[in-house]
Amino acid sequence: MVHAPSWRVLAASLFLAAAAGSAAADQRPQAAPASVATRGPGHAAIASANFLATNAGLEVLGKGGNAFDAAIAVASTLAVVEQQSSGLGGGFMAMLHVAKENRDIFIDARETAPKAVDMKVYVGKDGKPDREVSTKGPLSAGIPGEPAGLAWIAQHYGKLPLAQSLAPAIRVATDGYQPDERFIGTIAENQKTLSRYPSSAAILLPGGSVPAKGWTLKQPDLAKTLRLIADKGAAGFYKGETAKRLVDASRKEGGNWTQADLDAYQVKEREPLRIDYKGYRIVTAPPPSSGGVAIAEVLNILAGYDLAKLDAAHATHLTIEAMRRAFRDHNEYLGDPDFVKMPLDMLLSRYYADGLRATISPDKATPSDLLPTAMAPEPGMHTTHFSVIDKDGNMVASTLTVNLEFGSGFVAAGTGVFLNDEMDDFALVPGQPNAFGLRGAEANKPEPGKRMLSSMSPSFVFGADRTAVIGSPGGSTIITQVLEGILAFIDGKDASGITAQKRYHHQYLPDRVDVEDGVFDAATTKALTDMGHVLRQRSPWGFMNVVTWDHRTNTLDAASDPRRPSGLGKVQ
Repeated sequence: MVHAPSWRVLAASLFLAAAAGSAAADQRPQAAPASVATRGPGHAAIASANFLATNAGLEVLGKGGNAFDAAIAVASTLAVVEQQSSGLGGGFMAMLHVAKENRDIFIDARETAPKAVDMKVYVGKDGKPDREVSTKGPLSAGIPGEPAGLAWIAQHYGKLPLAQSLAPAIRVATDGYQPDERFIGTIAENQKTLSRYPSSAAILLPGGSVPAKGWTLKQPDLAKTLRLIADKGAAGFYKGETAKRLVDASRKEGGNWTQADLDAYQVKEREPLRIDYKGYRIVTAPPPSSGGVAIAEVLNILAGYDLAKLDAAHATHLTIEAMRRAFRDHNEYLGDPDFVKMPLDMLLSRYYADGLRATISPDKATPSDLLPTAMAPEPGMHTTHFSVIDKDGNMVASTLTVNLEFGSGFVAAGTGVFLNDEMDDFALVPGQPNAFGLRGAEANKPEPGKRMLSSMSPSFVFGADRTAVIGSPGGSTIITQVLEGILAFIDGKDASGITAQKRYHHQYLPDRVDVEDGVFDAATTKALTDMGHVLRQRSPWGFMNVVTWDHRTNTLDAASDPRRPSGLGKVQ
């Protein structure tokens, strides 16, 4: 049983403590470092990818909202200030913990394929996925789930009216804000695609050029769309004026959406996956997320080892081999549970893990092509995650996405909404990699109304003395980031230590270990190489946002990934 904290919050950091304390009084703290904690009375902890979103959540909590209302405020504000990563034209997955019932719920607001989906249009003349179709323009877009998901959470779990939770996002969209250098840099990287569509260029390319630092971005169309949702709930997006604009804009540019697609969209509540590992209970995402199953497989394999007694090289070797096998199964078996029967009992079984463990050599890498066949580019920042704990112990871990940066790059004129490009997450050509190098099979082929497989892995970690709310963006690396974060938390690291630690990643194919600079020392690097692992250094990836709670001292700690300076983790 998890009990609500008594909220005697101890200082994890005194940096800017006075400023943070005064900011809490008016519920709208100013921009601050990635992790701020205050000494004295405290009510909540929020970590998100943008300080405006974190502040929006704190504002709503200050008006009597709970963690679920705060989640709506954070998500909707991210839809205004982080369109490259999430938005009303995308979807999300969220873990909710209702403290008074000691109950965990998984909210599936993943996008769905339109009824007119046709696999043939996504296949090029060479028989491989046509990325121009699957990642750009309205044919790449699934039916969005985020507006319905936010309305669902407000209706079933929030304390405040939806309009009150959306108010901060509407204000930021109306009054404007100054995007940071990362946002402007992402515009520059995607200028060619954005320029294709006048409605997109009108928002992000003023005068036809990439804006300069100090630019103020106002989005009246997006504010209007948010107001309609605030007034009418999900119907404000899926019916009426907004729906007509979405359908008309899509079809004008060659898309295949219909009003019937929007009418058919439904939020799904699913039972989370639960894994016991070394005295901790991990509650994580079920399909159509692939993340929870893969994390469970890895932990079940590692449970048979005493990693603490091994040197760094051998402990890492065993973890990589567990990742390799979990991603192989990810590619073979997983899909939308409403369409595909998956052998989850087998995949989550300790006996199955015992069999996989028996195939691992203690000091030699297993070439992926020697494993039974299952039918990549740089890890990306095309998703976002936030974590929340409120004064009553309610918790939210939510990962939101439009897939690649700015999704399809296409804005439905008059809505301010960037449509996602999630169709690329289907196995458009079985056995061929998607934009993240993941290969799928028939289980993840596109079908009308079907949800595409996702790597999103919002998770809770419950221990006897400590709890963590954790998640991250990063495409296929989400799974290994969250896995490594869970292991770091179990090893005793605090929120800042978890988000800052160096990362490594293996996803079965391509058969290599992606590493951040400095993740291994020279001796470990040599030992892994000698075992047969191919290490490839890449630029830092991920944008993890973590909240931890130490029950022994009632200490809350919040941290955003130091790799991205605009994030904010804050204890109020």
